[in-house]
Amino acid sequence: MSDKNRVYIFDTTMRDGEQSPGASMSFEEKIQISRVFDELGIDIIEVGFPIASPGDFEAVAAISKILKKSIPCGLSRHTKKDIDACYEALKAAPRFRIHTFISTSPLHMKHKLNKSPEQVIESIKEHVTYARKFTDDVEWSCEDGTRTDIDFMCKTIELAINCGAKTINIPDTVGYSVPSEFKKIIETLLNKVPNIDKAILSVHCHNDLGLAVANSLTGVSAGARQVECTINGIGERAGNASLEEIVMAIKTRNDLMPFKTGINTKLLSKASKIVSNATFPVQFNKAIVGKNAFAHEAGIHQDGMIKNRNTYEIMTPESVGVKQTSLVMGKHSGRHAFKDKLTNLGYSDVTDDIIEVAFGKFKILADKKKHIYDDDILALVDDSLIKKEDNVINLKSLRVFAGTGEPQKADMTLEVYGEIKKASETGDGPVDATFKCIKKLYPHDVNLQLYQVHAVTEGTDAQATVSVRIEENGKTTVGQAADTDTLVASANAYINALNKMIIKRKKTAPQEYGQQKKEYEQQKMKGI
Repeated sequence: MSDKNRVYIFDTTMRDGEQSPGASMSFEEKIQISRVFDELGIDIIEVGFPIASPGDFEAVAAISKILKKSIPCGLSRHTKKDIDACYEALKAAPRFRIHTFISTSPLHMKHKLNKSPEQVIESIKEHVTYARKFTDDVEWSCEDGTRTDIDFMCKTIELAINCGAKTINIPDTVGYSVPSEFKKIIETLLNKVPNIDKAILSVHCHNDLGLAVANSLTGVSAGARQVECTINGIGERAGNASLEEIVMAIKTRNDLMPFKTGINTKLLSKASKIVSNATFPVQFNKAIVGKNAFAHEAGIHQDGMIKNRNTYEIMTPESVGVKQTSLVMGKHSGRHAFKDKLTNLGYSDVTDDIIEVAFGKFKILADKKKHIYDDDILALVDDSLIKKEDNVINLKSLRVFAGTGEPQKADMTLEVYGEIKKASETGDGPVDATFKCIKKLYPHDVNLQLYQVHAVTEGTDAQATVSVRIEENGKTTVGQAADTDTLVASANAYINALNKMIIKRKKTAPQEYGQQKKEYEQQKMKGI
């Protein structure tokens, strides 16, 4: 590729993006974002509007000093005071850009500026020339360009270039244009402005009609070589063109758009997250960086993905910094995806009969529950593997004493290998006392990784579902139980997990299981 196919990425997340309601960023957040953007490979970073506030000025000045590769840029209206503020904030940088603008549409000139076209022409001459005194990198924008008379636009652009502007930006300020129209505008400028070869043509599209990315890519295909955009597409009203969508569209469809950018796409997900943390969450189905961008739940899609990921993914998640594709388990998932999930969870040796039983239970659960977690699946499979009569431990009775003034205490009766055993224990709360009783009646050494309580229904008489996950020598089991008494549910969930662990010992390490059972029998003989 030749340099004529190089597309420069101009990011305005911290300027135009921050103007989105709720997207205000702190000084510290801007510093953090700018470091990531510099690493990402963004060519020009529009850091802010220095005249807007002392905070904006401070951020532009600080960021200008720390950028290593990206060029810092400040925005200014057509006033010398604005341009002076830009220079003062940017002057510490070895290279910097001043971006100045004025409206050129009849609507804006009349109602916003209260200026005639002739006065706008004079303002361009005065202020672009003034900005050029501070730097040879001046960008000029004709605000509301897509509603500007095309002949007048050509005239203003020719003048701005003659006055020293090296970049000319055509903003679709209110997201009004459509691709066919926008293409015609760019082509007309390239054909009718006599000195257009002395400047880079830029596009800045808003998303009011959902066409910001489409218009931007059309502009590039027509001859523009700079795109102004934001991470996550944040910006005023419906937002700006999304940086990640533009970059990945060029990379993915390089056959139709033979251009190149300097963006390290593997950092796109990281950049998205850091901007989202400072502003607002990204919608789940957002292209490229949304939570569901590389997630599949439909059974047909999951089956295709298992066979060949290209069936339903046009780019790899790794190419944008996402760890891996996610096959989301839900009511639309099929048997192949369910079996693949079991393999990933360590159940590669489970028989087809067990998978069939567990899959049936999974479908029933998926109709009731919006989110199916790995722990849910583990519990379903473990339940399918274990028969009730295989249980070593069964709860016979539980009495708990709790409240203020007295230590929390549990009295428990268990059936262990057919023998009735009783114990009393105090603990740091009634659940702790209950679990200590179980450990006393059936001595064991496992790590409690999860204890979670969910109310199935509303009200004080709600049934509680308790989940317990335990680990022993790298093996994990999940126990679940439901009861209107949370403490009874807790005891049964722990015992359920423990029974599953005992069965796992028997299946995976029969000698170890036999030794543990022998030791238990010896303790029983000694009356321990």
